[in-house]
Amino acid sequence: MTETIAAPDLPAAADAIDLADRVVGKAVRQLAASGGPDVHQVLAYDIAHAASGVATARSLLDYGAKGEVEARITCAFAADMLHELGSKLLGREEAWGVERDPLADAHGFVTQFRAPEFLASLADQAGPRHLDDDMEMVADTFGSFAANVIAPHAEHVHRTNGDVPEEIISGMAELGAFGLSVPAEYGGYSEGGDSEYIAMVAATEELSKASLGIGGSLITRPEILTRALVKGGTEEQKQEWLPKLATAEVMPAVAVTEPDYGSDVAGIKVTATRAPGPNGEDGWVINGVKTWCTFGARADALTLLARTDPDRSKTHRGLSLFIVPKPRGDSHGFEFTQPGPVVNGTERVGKMEGRPIDTIGYRGMHSYEIALEDRWVPAENQVGMEDGLGKGFYYQMAGFENGRLQTAARAVGVMQAAYEAALDYAENRKVFGEAIIDYQLTRAKLGRMAVLTQAGRQFSYAVATLMAKGEGAMEASMVKAYVCKAAEWVSREAMQIHGGMGYAEEFPVSRLFVDARVLSIFEGADETLCLKVIARQLISAGN
Repeated sequence: MTETIAAPDLPAAADAIDLADRVVGKAVRQLAASGGPDVHQVLAYDIAHAASGVATARSLLDYGAKGEVEARITCAFAADMLHELGSKLLGREEAWGVERDPLADAHGFVTQFRAPEFLASLADQAGPRHLDDDMEMVADTFGSFAANVIAPHAEHVHRTNGDVPEEIISGMAELGAFGLSVPAEYGGYSEGGDSEYIAMVAATEELSKASLGIGGSLITRPEILTRALVKGGTEEQKQEWLPKLATAEVMPAVAVTEPDYGSDVAGIKVTATRAPGPNGEDGWVINGVKTWCTFGARADALTLLARTDPDRSKTHRGLSLFIVPKPRGDSHGFEFTQPGPVVNGTERVGKMEGRPIDTIGYRGMHSYEIALEDRWVPAENQVGMEDGLGKGFYYQMAGFENGRLQTAARAVGVMQAAYEAALDYAENRKVFGEAIIDYQLTRAKLGRMAVLTQAGRQFSYAVATLMAKGEGAMEASMVKAYVCKAAEWVSREAMQIHGGMGYAEEFPVSRLFVDARVLSIFEGADETLCLKVIARQLISAGN
């Protein structure tokens, strides 16, 4: 008996998305009226993810109008989003401020487009990405580099916990990867407009597809410092640092997190105190400990956030941003000294010591705990100098917002790699005399993988377009939250399709699985992002 596959229905998808949006809107108002995210954390978390799913679905409507496969993917994702929303609502309608079964009008839509046979029909139908010709060239260029230069190193670096090969850094520099956000007048390729952000997303996805640890994340650290300098740096600082960032002459690491303060950046304790240098120069002496400083050994400088105002009641308004030069080290840790500052008439030795933090994945970049003792930096390395005092948090956030979009692009790259690996294995592996792709369960899993991956990609493009207009701060958090959780499911099911071989390091899918797990943690932990950013912004937007 031939299975009947429903024809896509975009008007019905739009109506269903609107219905979900109204339900989420009621929930946001209920949350605001009943005490907010700090009082109802579980509710706020679920609402934030539901809202992110609705935003993802809405971004697909234009994509769905571009062809038959695109329309099917759009309907499948909308149905999937509604099903997830329904699971959050069941038995909790009162807390959400809605009537019983508020999604009743969408039941038929979900039945049609979440049907196993409908998902199974998409198993090998991932859909085109629909970039314009220039951006397709960017994606193809970085994709070729990733396949030919990064991929051959990926498994070895992961299994040996090695360092990023220098040929990858120099090769990406030649491609212009580190200058995508550097304004053209400072030696980069940024001239404003949508293309800048879309190019970054497309490049990051392709690099991450080959390896998250030695490819996709390399762009992010220069990007964060670049954005901070563009926002708050003096003209002299831009001329000094931006050309070096664009060419990889300087590769930075980000030193924000502390042992007791992660996402709670306003509470950091590392201090910067005015002190003359060895020759009497104006400068600052930095003391304290930073942790989870990714790429900290290989980096030529740290983008470091420190407290310059001892009045802790000023929280984030007492923080300033510094560029702290350092020698290069390796993955085994490092210890550097320098002629120290003069403090109370006594010269001290400045120290910087890095201890590697072993991780289950995301290898190559390496993360470190870095202790700084009387580490002196010249006054001109404080971003914005006098005008930048107390504004370091805002400069840092300018980089982090874009970093969240990049993380979503990295997640899409990992998802695409996992999907392709699973599809290939399913087509070639036989169980009980049949290729496992011929089983409905396998095909339905692959279909959902394809749908989630394309949805994440298209939402990333939409957010990039918003950010190019100076908008999209909330959407950048949404895309990061939603797509990174999706990447965990996609990589897990890709591993499951491989069976026992998925658990072996013989196949790359095990690396993709452990790499995907970090995505919901860094660049803003999922819980903090939902409670402190998305939920609060939803309430603010509703008032």
